[in-house]
Amino acid sequence: MSAEVSMPPPATSLHSATPVSSSESLPAASSATTTTIVSGGPSTTTTTPTVLSSAPKYVVAHVIVGNTYPYTVDNWKSDILLAHANGIDGFALNVGSDSWQPQRVADAYSAAAQSSTGFKLFLSFDMSAMPCSSSEDASVLRNYITTYASHPNQLIYNDRVFASTFSGESCTFGQGSVPSGWSTQFTQHPDLTGSNAVYFVPSFFVNPNQFNTFGDVMDGDFNWNSGWPIQVSTSFATSLLKPLGAALSSLSSKATTALAQFVGSNSSDSEYLSALATMGGQNRTYMAAVSPWFFTHYSPQTYDKNFIYLSDDHLYSKRWESLVAMRDQVDIVQIVTWNDYGESHYIGPIEGAQPNSQGWVDGLDHTGWLNMTSYYSSAFKTGSYPAVTKDQLYLWSRTHPVNADAPDPVGRPSNYQLTQDKLWAVVMATAPSTVILSTSSTNSQTFSVPEGVSKLSLPIEAGGIMHGTITRNGQTVVDLQPSNFTFNPNPPSYNFNAFVAYSA
Repeated sequence: MSAEVSMPPPATSLHSATPVSSSESLPAASSATTTTIVSGGPSTTTTTPTVLSSAPKYVVAHVIVGNTYPYTVDNWKSDILLAHANGIDGFALNVGSDSWQPQRVADAYSAAAQSSTGFKLFLSFDMSAMPCSSSEDASVLRNYITTYASHPNQLIYNDRVFASTFSGESCTFGQGSVPSGWSTQFTQHPDLTGSNAVYFVPSFFVNPNQFNTFGDVMDGDFNWNSGWPIQVSTSFATSLLKPLGAALSSLSSKATTALAQFVGSNSSDSEYLSALATMGGQNRTYMAAVSPWFFTHYSPQTYDKNFIYLSDDHLYSKRWESLVAMRDQVDIVQIVTWNDYGESHYIGPIEGAQPNSQGWVDGLDHTGWLNMTSYYSSAFKTGSYPAVTKDQLYLWSRTHPVNADAPDPVGRPSNYQLTQDKLWAVVMATAPSTVILSTSSTNSQTFSVPEGVSKLSLPIEAGGIMHGTITRNGQTVVDLQPSNFTFNPNPPSYNFNAFVAYSA
């Protein structure tokens, strides 16, 4: 775009569907899996009959095209090379209704071709933003498919053009029902035949027992909400903890242990897989979500979204471990997200255009989680956790105490009581090591960790810092202390996003 172009309207990235020991080492295998992990943990066996997937495994990241208004082809190429270097095979391009978005999609495909990486792209239609009440509306979707069907970087799956959605469970495209609308105007439309035939794995927010209704529409399903334990709200947690004599107000070890069982759980995956298995005919593809965080803070006068999902207890690592353990049942893992700044679950660089989320995003880099991704991506795609060949330390924390007061008219986010004042850490050690975590000059803890991956944590108080070291044989091999982090006792506004640091 030329220098004279004005700033864009707020980007359309606002699409959430609904609102013990401090040291843990890998593995954390699920009890309902079929995979043998060769180097990352013990064998586990399934208790749920299922048809195992023999399709290639992919790891993709969800990209909000609405946040790429100022992007050039070079911006896309930089992102693609960065994602590829960290174990990501492709981008799901979330497209909305803005008139400029088709050009950004074209730039993305051009950049993928220029990258010479074989990086894959596919369209993820944001049906919370795109109109879908008439047959004409469906032609926009079909045009995207036919435009890129033969592009060398388009993801082709089972010999068809892969496509997905965010939402769409209410779209009729002018027909008598939602299934009829999607089948006659999209998946079975004459435009989408031959080399343009579509392989459709949407994220429809319906009860899985309704999947059979979409037998002629869905080739599989993307379980968007599986990335977080969305059922764990304040009221849910209060009911859970009351019989245990525990309360959210104190978050004792008994309380945190009770809540931690939901972090990274595969219960939602099992429900979706069972529903897909009852659809009959072809084997249906299952695409699962993994996400590191969730916080959004929009006022009632703007987007009226102000809540968190429980993201403590090493959500990103634990969710990956669950998916690796059940990899025989999962075809594609979609990382939510690359650049959704509005919901704080971005793992890519902070760039492009933000949807008025600067107040809780600027200065809070998440690329440490991106750097961590290649380890888990490799394990998911191969079935073996790779050897750790470089000592690495990852640290993250919120930026202020959970009960801090701020002069913020938006108020604290819903479910804020679920979160803990802790420094979280993941250690990747090439050999047995000593790790010291510190959050002040008087608060530190020493851990002995084995070779491989360990998950640690340490309480943090107002005014605290984050500092971690890895030592071995009397030598410090990693020393990580970000100078721009303080656990602020007097924040100017409520910010439950995470500050992430890592040893590059």
